[in-house]
Amino acid sequence: MRKNIDIDDTTLTKLKIISAFEDLSVKALMEGAVRFFVEHKEKERYESLTDEEKEDIGLLALMAQADMNETGSEEEFFKVLEE
Repeated sequence: MRKNIDIDDTTLTKLKIISAFEDLSVKALMEGAVRFFVEHKEKERYESLTDEEKEDIGLLALMAQADMNETGSEEEFFKVLEE
């Protein structure tokens, strides 16, 4: 997808200089910067969660990995709950 954005001349010049030093295209440099920013914000948000919220996210991730076709008996279910 192609999108045009307006960037002031000073910022564009800085992007071009950095991209030359990094041997990257301006597009690749901007994509990397956005990726870094998003990862940083995700990490920052995760670190601000309480321990209980982190446990909930972990449980949700485990549930997403579970095989929905695998079944167990009612007895096995209650046995696991008692542990």
